Amino acid sequence: MRRHFFIFFLFISVLSVGQELNCTVTVVAQQTGNDNNQVFRTLERQLTEFINNTQWTDKKFKTQERIECSMVINVQNYNNDAFSATLQVQSSRPVYGSTYSTPVYTFNDKDFQFRYLEFQNLVFNSNQFESNLISTLAFHIYMILGMDADTFAPNGGNNYFRQAQTIVNYSAGNGGKGWKLEDGLQSRFALIDNLLSPTYKEFRSSMYSYHRDGLDLMYKDLKKGKEAVSASVSDLQKMHGRRPNSFLMRVFFDSKANEVASIFSGGPSVSISQLVNALNKISPVNASKWQKIKF
Repeated sequence: MRRHFFIFFLFISVLSVGQELNCTVTVVAQQTGNDNNQVFRTLERQLTEFINNTQWTDKKFKTQERIECSMVINVQNYNNDAFSATLQVQSSRPVYGSTYSTPVYTFNDKDFQFRYLEFQNLVFNSNQFESNLISTLAFHIYMILGMDADTFAPNGGNNYFRQAQTIVNYSAGNGGKGWKLEDGLQSRFALIDNLLSPTYKEFRSSMYSYHRDGLDLMYKDLKKGKEAVSASVSDLQKMHGRRPNSFLMRVFFDSKANEVASIFSGGPSVSISQLVNALNKISPVNASKWQKIKF
């Protein structure tokens, strides 16, 4: 009997102590002219194992609760152990009561320079710089965790965003572009700085209401869910009024533009004139998508 109980306990433990992410890592190296080099495949395999096997939080995630995400590293130049690349990061989360997954975090990091020797040991330290490779990946991992948590609870991602900010702080003095104020308005520094600023508070409140009051409600009341999505998007006008054409507005619609256009192009009719006006004001770059909204 005790043996059966131990086996059952072990089974439950395996199910509930899994790591947080189910991340697909792809290394693309055509631009180097030497994409068959084994180092790229080794890098891809090592990063996949590192990201998915590292325990990034103190929370217990069941296998089915892992966050689905992807990272595409496009290597542009490679010389010995020096890499120059871009990093495309995407994550999604399931919508309650459906088989649909909604995009949550989309970011194209254009300043990704790092050093890597094949088979080198990859270690993350939450309070100490290890390498630009580890810092950049860890920063985006905590962004994924924070953005996901914000869709389930108001300001639920606070702890993860603070860790992302810690990574920015200790990486700034160790070289590499993207960690400092002077690195531009669309850098890692700018992203976390804006995200934690009260000037852009509607971004995070809208992320919560869009998903929990909107998408997650649609399984039982599609019209009410659509109205909540509309209200959450329209609420972003307050942020736009303080900071027109902000970086965070772009981050929001990089993930949500296609989805918003799709939600309001079918299904039960809701009032959309105010929504369309708001969309054209706060995200004019997506005007062609807003033209598809018919109801």
